[in-house]
Amino acid sequence: MDIETEDVLDAVGPRLRALRRDRGITLADLAATTGVSESTLSRLESGQRRATLELLLPLARTYDVPLDDLVGAPRTGDPRIHLKPIRRFGMVFVPLSRRPGGTQSFKMVIPARPKPLEPTPQTHEGFEWLYVLNGRLRLVLGERDLTLSPGEAAEFDTSVPHWLGSADGGAVELLILFGLQGIRAHVRTGSHRSSDGESRR
Repeated sequence: MDIETEDVLDAVGPRLRALRRDRGITLADLAATTGVSESTLSRLESGQRRATLELLLPLARTYDVPLDDLVGAPRTGDPRIHLKPIRRFGMVFVPLSRRPGGTQSFKMVIPARPKPLEPTPQTHEGFEWLYVLNGRLRLVLGERDLTLSPGEAAEFDTSVPHWLGSADGGAVELLILFGLQGIRAHVRTGSHRSSDGESRR
């Protein structure tokens, strides 16, 4: 086995551990979902067990990522980026960053609604940054009720009660950066769902 291949395989374990922690999944949960024993998963993440296709396939299905992402396979020259939208609470999150761990970037789409929803502010650990691309965004942040137009940006501590929605019932598109806690709160698991599918942020 050549040195380059060894280096790729050695990086699989830390990549798998970072991805699991980013998703907020325990080894026990992962074992139950994939059918791979907890001890095998632990050895795989620590580098004590060599990655095989038999082990990586159920992990790729569970994480909903291409197999190439788990092994860090080099690109084959195709410049296209295959984005997989995540649909949560009636909104769409399009991941723009691929590396697990740390801050993640998304394009977020809030669909048009005949009648704008009432704000239901929520809090969680972390920090968020957003930039409005299209539409008029309503940002409720603590006692402040703001409307942001295309080209405007905001950043805030998410321990302050906050809510994002359409200011006028029209669709809104924005770029948003989440820390790990923000991803878990908004994209991965979410908090509560209202009767019409909007997230209660």
